[in-house]
Amino acid sequence: MEHDSPRGNNERNGSAAGQSAYIALGANLGDREQQLKAALRLLDDHPAITVVRASALYETDPVGYTDQPAFLNMAAALRTSLEPHELLRAMLAMENQLGRKRDIRWGPRTIDLDMLLYDGVTLTEEELTLPHPRMMERAFVLVPLADVLPDEHALQKRVKERAKRALQDRGEGIALWNMINWPGVSAHSES
Repeated sequence: MEHDSPRGNNERNGSAAGQSAYIALGANLGDREQQLKAALRLLDDHPAITVVRASALYETDPVGYTDQPAFLNMAAALRTSLEPHELLRAMLAMENQLGRKRDIRWGPRTIDLDMLLYDGVTLTEEELTLPHPRMMERAFVLVPLADVLPDEHALQKRVKERAKRALQDRGEGIALWNMINWPGVSAHSES
């Protein structure tokens, strides 16, 4: 089976050297699905980052600035030897490479990469706050995150319960869009 990942199954079991990080990816301009796949490839091509797992794609209503197209959102589990600020800078460079413009807060974008969790790190700085300060309030983050968080993760139970509620009532503007061809892809289960 051919994968979108250039490295195939290299280190997909999570044994790559480094720390665990969880990120959210979103796009609502251009070919949204291709933008997300391109971001995954850029992440995985980085010598200090391995994409271990990727969620399904979810279509979501915009939040904040609502006069814009719907988003496709997903999450990914990474292994990285980069420190949190280095990972953030690498992700910002990838956004720029994929044509990200920052004109309107919460506005339309070709790609958005947000660090949600980095191992057990708690950090509150102007440039970076970990865990992400609004992740538990956002179905468009929690539903994909539930796909990639391992069962033993301290937040998995809370994330999974909230994600299940969001998918059941569709009142939070999120629905499964598509599965992608990437090693370790999983979709939220109702169990």
